[in-house]
Amino acid sequence: MIKAVLFDLDGTLLNRDESVKWFIQIQYDRLNKALGHIPKERYIRRFIELEHRGYVWKDIVYQQLVSEFEITDITWEELLQDYISHFKNHCIAFPNLIRMLAELKTKNLALGLITNGRGQFQMDNIKALGIGDYFNTILISEWEGIKKPDPQLFKRALHQLNVTPNESIFVGDHPDNDIKAARNIGMKGIWKRDSQWNHAAADFIIEDLGEVPLIIENLN
Repeated sequence: MIKAVLFDLDGTLLNRDESVKWFIQIQYDRLNKALGHIPKERYIRRFIELEHRGYVWKDIVYQQLVSEFEITDITWEELLQDYISHFKNHCIAFPNLIRMLAELKTKNLALGLITNGRGQFQMDNIKALGIGDYFNTILISEWEGIKKPDPQLFKRALHQLNVTPNESIFVGDHPDNDIKAARNIGMKGIWKRDSQWNHAAADFIIEDLGEVPLIIENLN
């Protein structure tokens, strides 16, 4: 019997790739006085390359951009603060996110969220998506002092939800940090397919979040 469903955030609930593209286009326009000497598409492309889908924090990214593009009218610190302040305004959810969470709540399932990243930054994004109140527990790596795929992070969430691994299922996009890590402690894993990877050793594979409630219903 599945009693709890836990989720990753970036790439699973938040369409991070599209959110980043939207944000960086608007940042370029907003700060055009300082960035206008750089071709817009080149700035956008280089930012996306350097940040490596969120695995490189933006202090490194902006220092590199300032150096490469010889940006002198704004500091990398100011660019970073602009990112921290404004990214939340450009969060794009994957289709059926709210409907899926609402349906799971009607089934009296406990819901949890485990994400790597900076604490307040991720909380701002969760709030921007309008999903914070659906979760019984939210664990963010910076605030927890450990990050996925550390099994202790998953175990901590399960403890807070008062469920065992075999009573829970994890939904994520990363084959190792999400699916393998969850299955290693006895959880089932639902892989939300991501074009970055060809395969994940998951119990279930989905294309759309709307598929999750039916999987849980069939398991129960």
